[in-house]
Parts: sequence; structure tokens; C-alpha cells
Amino acid sequence: MWPRWLMPRPPARPRPTEAATVWPPLAPSATDATAQPAVPAQASRRLALYCEGVTKVYRGPRPVQALRGVSLQVAEGEFVALMGPSGSGKSTLLHILGGIDTPTGGRVVLDGVDLGTLDAEALTRLRRERTGFVFQFFNLLPTLTVWENVDLPFALGAAHNGYRAERVHHNLARMGLLGYEQHTPQELSGGEQQRVAIARALVTRPAIVFADEPTGNLDYATSAEILQLLRTCAREYGQTIVLVTHSAAAAAYADRVLLVRDGQIHDEIVLGRREDHSATALIARLAELGL
Repeated sequence: MWPRWLMPRPPARPRPTEAATVWPPLAPSATDATAQPAVPAQASRRLALYCEGVTKVYRGPRPVQALRGVSLQVAEGEFVALMGPSGSGKSTLLHILGGIDTPTGGRVVLDGVDLGTLDAEALTRLRRERTGFVFQFFNLLPTLTVWENVDLPFALGAAHNGYRAERVHHNLARMGLLGYEQHTPQELSGGEQQRVAIARALVTRPAIVFADEPTGNLDYATSAEILQLLRTCAREYGQTIVLVTHSAAAAAYADRVLLVRDGQIHDEIVLGRREDHSATALIARLAELGL
């Protein structure tokens, strides 16, 4: 039996009209009537995230359409990679799915909540308590200690139900950071800083962790360590992971890879849960697709 403070967070209560425990039918993309949503292989799992017909246009003298009617679904506890070249729209999609940015059109439902129905304050609260973010450049506050950086979501108002210190300690232990509590970020290696960032992302027990190129500034061995930690979060703790990467080696850790090109999901590759995270099969499939 897990201690109460470690029990997984209950899902958000969906609205009566929101099919949060089944896979809802998605409308075809507004720009492609034949488009099909990317659907998890384990469709019996609870729905953690879905979007339909999401578009994003950056206005200006020469408008840029970053997303073109994207629809996808992610199961609770699934590890999904969004893979594509620079400029494909994968990071824009991640930011919209996580509520950092807003779509020009379409709909995003995260943990049973339609993001389009929230005002700015409610959206901020949902991001703080239901999502965790890990970025390429760590985004740690240099004047805070390791403990204070991990505790930051609680300092900003995230709920902890009286177990604030226990959760910080537990997530530092998960990341192998006990003994580093009073260090500052500049006293840590790149891999250690990214582990602090992951601990911070996990401390509120978020429904979904969004990781945007989390290994982009790390060497091969450290990258493998960070990706293994993310995979463990999904497998042992049942947390949903959405990873953005341009690397087949990183994407190979996922259960499913969605290939993003020109603002659309071009194809998907189901890798399944396996002990072997070699990229060989994924690279072969990419070659078959001409990518």
C-alpha cells in the first residue's frame, strides 16, 4: 500500500457531456477530410489527452500556418513521442496541448477538461496542478537551491494537501538527487540539472508530463539516463508522457511515435511496451516511409 501522499492524483471530473473515459469520435481535419486521428493501441485505457482539428496561424504581413487540423488521442500512462524536423510544428503542438499557447481553431481536452472553456486564471491553475513541463534548457532558477526549485510549484500555490515536504523529498529520491538539496543549479552537471527539472515537473503528481527536446543539450549517456527516467515515470507510476524530439534514438523510448510534418501528423509508428529501446526498428520504418 502506497502512503496517502504518494497516491496518484484522481482525474479531473469531466463535464456531463465530456466522454472522458472512452475514446470519442473525432471530426476529420478541417483541411483534410480524409485525415484520421492518431489513436492509442490500448484504447481501453482512460483518455488523458485528445485534440481535434487543431490549427495554429501566426498572423503578420506573411501569415504562417504552423498547424493544419491536427487530431490525436493519448491514453493514460502512455509514452508518446512527437517526432519531426525543425519547423514541422511539433513544439507548437506540444505547447497547445499543454495549455501554454492557444490554437487558432480546434479543440483540446486535457484530463477531462476542455481548455477552450477556461479563463486565464483557471487555465493557469490547471497547468500548475495537472501538467508538468520539462524543457531543453532546464529553466531552473539560479538563485534557488535544488530543493527550492523542486518545491517551486507549491511556493506558487499548487495544492499539496499537507504533504509538501514529503513530495519534494520523494521526487528528489526518484531522480537520485538526495544529498544535492542545498546545491544551486550552477553546481550541477547538465544531466543533474535536467533531473532537477524532471523532479519539479513531477512533484504535483501531474496528469501529463510534456517534455520538449529534454535531451537536446546532453551527451549520449546522459540522454539515455533521462529518457529511461521518463519511461519509468510512465511504466511504474502510470504517468502520461508526451515527448517532442527530432531524434529517432530518443523517440525509440516511447510506446508510440507520431510523425509530424508541415503542421500535420503524417503517420504513426506503434512500438509498444518493450524492454529493448533500440532505434533500429523505428529507423527501418522511417526509411520505409521515405523519412
